[in-house]
Amino acid sequence: MTDMIPAWVNGTLTPVEKLEVHQRGLRHKAVSVFVMDGDKVLIQRRALSKYHTPGMWANTCCTHPGWDETPGDCAVRRLDEELGITGVYPAHRDRVEYRADVGNGLIEHEVVDIFLADAAPGLRVTPNPDEVAEVRWINLYDLAAEVARRPAIYTPWLRIYLAEHKDKIFGALARV
Repeated sequence: MTDMIPAWVNGTLTPVEKLEVHQRGLRHKAVSVFVMDGDKVLIQRRALSKYHTPGMWANTCCTHPGWDETPGDCAVRRLDEELGITGVYPAHRDRVEYRADVGNGLIEHEVVDIFLADAAPGLRVTPNPDEVAEVRWINLYDLAAEVARRPAIYTPWLRIYLAEHKDKIFGALARV
């Protein structure tokens, strides 16, 4: 099955095959979610089978919406598909745009709807091994410090979010 995602081609939003979008560096829609438990954020290490940035640490969940899918519905769907997380209600925080080389001649040029979700007490996380190699909870301040010390193990988008959009995404937590 081919994944068709919303991308702009000559200024018109068009369904384009996902790999082609990244090979051509087309500007396209995306969704990122951060699940929080107080000042701790759930991060994931991407599965080694991913076609770009395999084995790198990223935010809780990131993906591309389907053609007729709202960003909010996409966030809920992918939390379940990637991490088995259900029963959380992501809140829209911001929309940001970035462009980054993700290796192997692939470019992410994303217009990203970013969501924040509070972890319910006893939140169950069951990573899908096709998507996620491992997960861990980390204090937001410690994550920012770790990304600064060891940027090569983190995805370009997570580095960008923390360097350029931390206040918009995390609000008061970003200033702790």
